[in-house]
Amino acid sequence: MRRITEQFLLWSNLKPTPHKKTVCWSAETNYVNQFNVTSRSTLRGISQYIPTKLLATTLLTMGSVLSLWETPSAQAASGPYCQFIPEEVKLKDKLHQASLEQEQTATEEYNAIVQRHTQMLQLCRSQTWPEEQAIWLRLYPCDVSPGSIDYVLDRIVNLGYNKVHLEVFYDSQVLLPPGDNPTPWTSVVRSPGGENIDLLEQTIEKAHQRGIKVYAWLFTMNFGYTYAQRPDRQEALARNGTGQDSLTFVDDRAQAFIDPYSRQAQQDYYNLVQAILKRQPDGILFDYIRYPRGIGGQSSVHSVRDLWIYGKSSLNALYNRASNKKGLAIIKKYIDRGNLTTKDIKVIDRQYPQEDHPRWQGRRNLPDSKTTLQSRHRSLQSDLWFFSVAHAAQGIIDFLSFAARPAQNRGLPAGAVFFPDANRVVGKAGFDSRLQAWDKFPADLEWHPMAYAICGTDTYCIVDQVETVLKTAPETTTVIPALAGAWGKVYRNHATLEAQMEALRKATPQLNSISHFGYSWQEPNIDRQRKSCNLQ
Repeated sequence: MRRITEQFLLWSNLKPTPHKKTVCWSAETNYVNQFNVTSRSTLRGISQYIPTKLLATTLLTMGSVLSLWETPSAQAASGPYCQFIPEEVKLKDKLHQASLEQEQTATEEYNAIVQRHTQMLQLCRSQTWPEEQAIWLRLYPCDVSPGSIDYVLDRIVNLGYNKVHLEVFYDSQVLLPPGDNPTPWTSVVRSPGGENIDLLEQTIEKAHQRGIKVYAWLFTMNFGYTYAQRPDRQEALARNGTGQDSLTFVDDRAQAFIDPYSRQAQQDYYNLVQAILKRQPDGILFDYIRYPRGIGGQSSVHSVRDLWIYGKSSLNALYNRASNKKGLAIIKKYIDRGNLTTKDIKVIDRQYPQEDHPRWQGRRNLPDSKTTLQSRHRSLQSDLWFFSVAHAAQGIIDFLSFAARPAQNRGLPAGAVFFPDANRVVGKAGFDSRLQAWDKFPADLEWHPMAYAICGTDTYCIVDQVETVLKTAPETTTVIPALAGAWGKVYRNHATLEAQMEALRKATPQLNSISHFGYSWQEPNIDRQRKSCNLQ
């Protein structure tokens, strides 16, 4: 797979877009003010790397676990994955059910086994690679039922996880109580009498009781179908050169991507992030930090009219990157028509005779005065294309910086979730339509590459993706790969988690944290049951 190469270094001088007024990310204040993005410029070339196989580490035995309690049940969290034995799982389930019937003794015994399992899991994970193992979790309206969250978290502990990535914004819904939802999206809980039910707050509290960290996991540039139906949010949507938004572009027709340069979209997302942080998660993760990907030929971009830069805010930001009047005129002509002709160049030359070259951010290696018109035309066409792509990608990085700042101001870790292959070059000068320039994401964020590659029952393609990210990431950046699959079986063509984990343990033992997508894949029957219930 070819990646962005040195020939496109003209992008390296493209600057984060300064806004005279935009969202100021501050934990102490909530106002609109000047924001100076600190992220580096986008889309600098990625060199090709040769994977290096690292020495594997040896898993520690559970002898210390046995010595701690000296009881048969102390073997509950054992093996290379810290999973609990069936006897302990059944006992905890039984006590949980009895506690729901308000039996005092059963409640006390249930609380006791929860705490014992918490201690056992903590010890096991401290002695087992990786020390931190996370799972991706979505809650449903039915989880307001008594005991539902406890049951799910108990199952997560049973599987050996000590961290949860909890989905709090997805599909036009937020995991906030209807009575305290300052966002334009609907609450997950909408049943009568549920106005003050806060599933996010409850889950964080109950997870902490079990020694589980909770990261809030949010969609980022995908604001959802209902957002796109609002008349007052049309200018916030990303649009391509035909004026189309992403609803008709993506196959499920439910993904509404926003213009990352839109002040309205920034303000809406700012309010959402602040509301989430109010519940005090242990960290925050940003997903869908990209543009949409279509099917077939629409999965790549080859023309400026394919780019999602035709929203009002994005166009204004693009035009503001011009350094002189001739540059602005050339950019506008190129954007309006989708290409540039030699006649356009002649007309603009006559309009601005006092200016030598069209200039804009990042444009270098200007032709000399003796260059022919045809040569100038070829150069301008190429420069304008790469400039437009860089502008689109820079908007993604700017928006990610906006999104992460509130958590960072509070001293909380923030992470970016991405596909390792979403910044690839297609053909000679085309790009993956997602334009996810993850190699230019801020180094002070956690990087969560979704290593979801499929290569039969083998795992080499997964290892390749993770090693590529590790070699690209700055030394100070924490990399936490996400794997897709299930324990003990091939699921949706993904190799077993055991095979994937063992491959990464041998190749990348320096990793200290890995996540698995998702809980719904681990226990699909239980997940389906939680989706359907009769809430009165």
